[in-house]
Amino acid sequence: MSNIPETGKTSRVTIRLVAIQILVFSLLATLGGRLWYLQIRNGQEYAAKARSNHVQQVIDPATRGSILDARGVPLADNQTRLVVSASRTDLLKMKDGGKAVLARLAKVLNMPAQEIRNKVRLCDAKTPQPCWNGSPYQPIPITDKATTQQALQIRERSEDFPGISAQPTAVRRYPAPGKANTAQVLGYLSPVTDEEIKKAKDGPSPLLRSDQVGRSGLERQYDTYLRGKAAVTRYEVDNLGRVIGQAKSDKGQAGSTLITSIDARVQAIAEKELEQAMKDARTQVDRNTGTNYKADSGAVVVMEAKTGRVVAMASNPSYDPNAWVGGISGKDYAKLTGKDSDYPLLNRAIQGQAAPGSIFKVISTSAAVNAGYPFDGHYPCTSSYSIGGQVFKNFEGESQGDISLGRALEVSCDTVFYRLGHDEWKKDGGDKPVKNPRDWFYKTAHQFGLGKETGIDLPNEVKGRVPDRQWKNAFWQANKDSWCAHPKDANDYVSKLARENCLEGMKLHAYDSINYAIGQGDTLVTPIQMATIYGALANGGTLYNPTVGKAIVSPDGKKVQMIEPRSHGRLPDSPKTLQQIDAALQGVTERGTAAWRFQGWPQDKIPMHAKTGTAEVYGKQTTSWFATYTKDYTIVMTISQGGTGSGASGPAVRKIYNALYGVNDKGEIDPGAALLPKPEAKLPKIESDGTIVSPPIKPPPADPSPSPSGSPQQ
Repeated sequence: MSNIPETGKTSRVTIRLVAIQILVFSLLATLGGRLWYLQIRNGQEYAAKARSNHVQQVIDPATRGSILDARGVPLADNQTRLVVSASRTDLLKMKDGGKAVLARLAKVLNMPAQEIRNKVRLCDAKTPQPCWNGSPYQPIPITDKATTQQALQIRERSEDFPGISAQPTAVRRYPAPGKANTAQVLGYLSPVTDEEIKKAKDGPSPLLRSDQVGRSGLERQYDTYLRGKAAVTRYEVDNLGRVIGQAKSDKGQAGSTLITSIDARVQAIAEKELEQAMKDARTQVDRNTGTNYKADSGAVVVMEAKTGRVVAMASNPSYDPNAWVGGISGKDYAKLTGKDSDYPLLNRAIQGQAAPGSIFKVISTSAAVNAGYPFDGHYPCTSSYSIGGQVFKNFEGESQGDISLGRALEVSCDTVFYRLGHDEWKKDGGDKPVKNPRDWFYKTAHQFGLGKETGIDLPNEVKGRVPDRQWKNAFWQANKDSWCAHPKDANDYVSKLARENCLEGMKLHAYDSINYAIGQGDTLVTPIQMATIYGALANGGTLYNPTVGKAIVSPDGKKVQMIEPRSHGRLPDSPKTLQQIDAALQGVTERGTAAWRFQGWPQDKIPMHAKTGTAEVYGKQTTSWFATYTKDYTIVMTISQGGTGSGASGPAVRKIYNALYGVNDKGEIDPGAALLPKPEAKLPKIESDGTIVSPPIKPPPADPSPSPSGSPQQ
């Protein structure tokens, strides 16, 4: 029998109960605090992690839409290849960063291990190609040329190749039908970046990590239509990665098809003749230097005169856009972008700028007439023109006596336009300009569309330059500090010129206006600008926005969105003046500077109009220009450091016309040989399932028709 008093027992029980209660309340408080921390303080973070851990996305990339020529021939499409890819995320989880796996992969694919390691590294400002400029969480393609045996090895030995996949994938293909490369017009693709994904997140066309996007040309311009929409399947998985259900998924949709106005047959001829013209120019001796012409680059545009639709557009040097498919190699990247590459990625038809030379004289003629000079007036065509001790010579020092503006265009008389430009400069006040100078020659160039984009549906078009008073002042403001920094006692040409520009670089001088009147000096134009202008002369004055895209067709073929021609203005000429210029340009091919290139041409059936141009460039050989048109087409060709207009570019342009209309070397028209005697008005046939019928195409003939003989002129 216990001797402890009853009250003592009760007290101890009470203490124990209180202690237990305190412990329970403490545990509850701790649990409540932890729950508050997890659910309230960091609730969103853990909820997001939970969703990420339990929902996995499987992306099936959309099939990119094809790019077709005007007859339905594929210029860019897709083909199924075995693509081997690496997961950078999985590789980085390995102790060696995946080096051993990549080494084993290199042996299977017969590729250098270093090349594979380079392909999976991320691009930045300091990392040269090859590298990966897409998302680091996206599978990185190693090669799209894997054989079936190589793919089976990788898949059957998956334990040796963790993080590596090999599966059939639709990849981009540029088939170059009939040897029509069309590289700069088509452009190329590369993986989407995280920045682009973020930027497009809330836009009408969001991007996924698996997407490839257009980087130039039509691939970029029409990327939203061509890309389509990837199918995204979402699976609910447990913490062990086992699928326990399927969440909401997004249906995919193939990209739309882009039908262009390009004719692959004409494109192949244009590329071939431009290349041959440049090769031929390199065999000719430049009389000014005693060395052969370099003919280092060139471009040609073939355009429908009445719509502005581009039938062919070639730029040289060119490249194979297939080099970008599956990731470009370091060697190929250097070839395309290195200092010795001459930059083949540049589309010189819309990005190449040069002084236009005498093909600019149609603008000077228009300016003169609008300033009050009669088209049929009498203007002295002397062998030279002198001002202030400077002598400006006519081409080859020729003298023609008093001639009209029309005849000045035919024989390309420089001194007629020298006088006109100088006279207008004096009327505007000369070195001390009047308050509101008329500046007819500069104003007219702007009205013809120079100094601004034509609006062609290709990215990165450049504006060229009209060197008017505003430009002169802005250029002086930007360069005066460097000009004025030249030493005063230096007597070299560059220093003398810099000092002169330092003092008077903001002024429009007489020699500026004189050179400008014949398309020289600081004037810069692009081939597409001049093609647009000569197209307007052909169609009666309408300046069209050049277009390459003709229609966008939905994947099922049920929806066709036409891309209609649009105008951005009219030439500032009366119908009479346009007729007079038109007649003069026809005279250029009959009795002027281009007549020797169009001997035997069926002028009575297909009237030909042309203007030759030979532009002088400081420190370089002359630039060749040849601008032409018929009632159907406009063709403009230019060759940098190629010589005279008719001498270098003339034969190639004639051969393109021969192919279009089926004209043989005797001047006879063979309708069966004509590639495109009239512009293609209809779209290719679209089947009920959305497929588009593609006709066969042959490569251009190996043996071009011989060129008329003669001597080169402007």
